[in-house]
Amino acid sequence: MTVRNEEYYKRIFEPYPDVVTLEQFRTMLGGIGDSTARKLLRGNHVKHFYIRDTYMIPKVWVIEYILSDHYAEYRQKLKVQV
Repeated sequence: MTVRNEEYYKRIFEPYPDVVTLEQFRTMLGGIGDSTARKLLRGNHVKHFYIRDTYMIPKVWVIEYILSDHYAEYRQKLKVQV
């Protein structure tokens, strides 16, 4: 098993803007479904801003989530993983 750290994710997510949309967030997490992504955001598992019906998620917060204990447990249930 490869140990993945913050620097690894900064490299693979480099093409994404500093603040990503819901669609980009879904892609970053391996193509998860819309409802799954919204559950993560509404459950406050991923820090985000909600501005005028639009989720805005800073890339550093996506990386923070991927490195969290919640994602470590949750990813076992996901069909796709980062």
